[in-house]
Amino acid sequence: MRARRQAAEAWGRWAERIVMAVLVLKGYRLLDHRARTPAGEIDLVARRGEYLVFIEVKARADLKDAEEALGWQQRERIIRAAGLWRARHRGFSDLHMRYDLFLVAPWRWPVHHRAAWVPDDRAINLL
Repeated sequence: MRARRQAAEAWGRWAERIVMAVLVLKGYRLLDHRARTPAGEIDLVARRGEYLVFIEVKARADLKDAEEALGWQQRERIIRAAGLWRARHRGFSDLHMRYDLFLVAPWRWPVHHRAAWVPDDRAINLL
């Protein structure tokens, strides 16, 4: 079981590196990687234009499984963590916040879902 967990962790780290390269090619400026906050970890934080983008990377055997791996509880955790990250980095307070999702599967180009979700009132009240 431990070996499986370690393999999954290595696969996730590799996927994040791939996504970072794709983001740079798309013109994003990477600001943070595996950003830790009291609410949890954010895979990637980047800026592009007037947007501060919080990015979740999901790596699975196929893209459908990757997409289904992000549930509403994890989205709310990322929203809370993003609010804490932004409060700690006040220089970005004038930017619009966006939540993106990257799906990574073997032998496939990563799929980028811009604005993959928008916080609802319930999630915003958790900040």
